Order: sequence, then structure tokens, then C-alpha cells
Amino acid sequence: MDALDLLLTRESALKLEAPGPNQKDLDTIFQSAVRAPDHGRLRPWHFVVIDSDHRAAFGELMAQSTLRRMPDAPEEMLQRERAKAMRAPTIIVAAAKVNKGHKIMPFEQIGSAAAATQNIMLAAHALGYGAMWKTGDAAYDPAVKAAFGLAADDEIMGFVYVGTSVGGTSSAARPDSEKFVSVWQG
Repeated sequence: MDALDLLLTRESALKLEAPGPNQKDLDTIFQSAVRAPDHGRLRPWHFVVIDSDHRAAFGELMAQSTLRRMPDAPEEMLQRERAKAMRAPTIIVAAAKVNKGHKIMPFEQIGSAAAATQNIMLAAHALGYGAMWKTGDAAYDPAVKAAFGLAADDEIMGFVYVGTSVGGTSSAARPDSEKFVSVWQG
């Protein structure tokens, strides 16, 4: 796929199902991710793959996160949280392990991890998979972070759901880029 075509056609999937990426495709996806810009070569990226066999445990982690925030959460809300784990056959937790004491500011490290996450989305698209990038309150929960080997001050960039797109893509119109660009006049 032509690089510009890849960039101009990438969209978030609405519905995903099996198959998800095999190990060879995951390796390609992660090789793409670590090509992200990285000021200071800190390599702040951290990725955790949740395969089909571990999605139920991930769903329970999401439900428990909701219960910590909302102890009286109704069961139907908890079930919706559990169901999020079934959105795709493969889930990638994309995170930034932030070195707060370094001269490279945390926002630059987080920016690098965000760029790596975008590279995951692009590589999945290039390989013929659909993907969606989600966050939500669980991404900010220190217990959820700990479950993925992260410190409380690390940042989960998102949960990237990857699989075969079966539900199309968002019908939301893409904005005209001109609305977001200005030319500095000095």
C-alpha cells in the first residue's frame, strides 16, 4: 500500500472479529511502533498484548476498575465493562513508561508513545486489519496500570483493539485540513 494512501484511508473500525493478527503480523506491527520519533532515545514505549484467551480476565479488570470508582455500579454497567474485552480478538495496551527525572520532558515521552500507538494503527491497516483506539477511565486507574507492569505515573495511551473489520468504519466526515493550518507571518 502506498504510504500516502495508507495515511489518507486509515479509519477506526466499528466492529471487529477474528482473525486478529498472527505473531508475524504482531512483530511487524511492533517494529513499526518503535520507529516513532523519540527525543533523547528514551524509548518510553511499552506494549502488552491481550490475546483471545485472556480477554475475559481483561474484562474483569475493567469491571473491577469501575467498581473502585463507583462502588454502587449496577451489574449491567459492569457487564458493559466486561464486554469491552470482547470487541476484538487482539487487544494491545499501549503505554508510556515516563522517566519524570529526565531532561526530556514527560509530555515529549508521552508524545512519543502516542506516535508509536498511531504507528500501530497504521501498521494494522497496512496489513489489512481493522483497529480502534480506546481509552476510558480504566486507562487512568493505578491498579489497571499495575496489572500491565506500569507505575502509577506511567500513562496508558490506549487500548488498541485489532481484528478483522466487519462493521465498516465511522461515517463521520473528516474535517478539511485547511481549518487547522495557519501560516505564520513573522
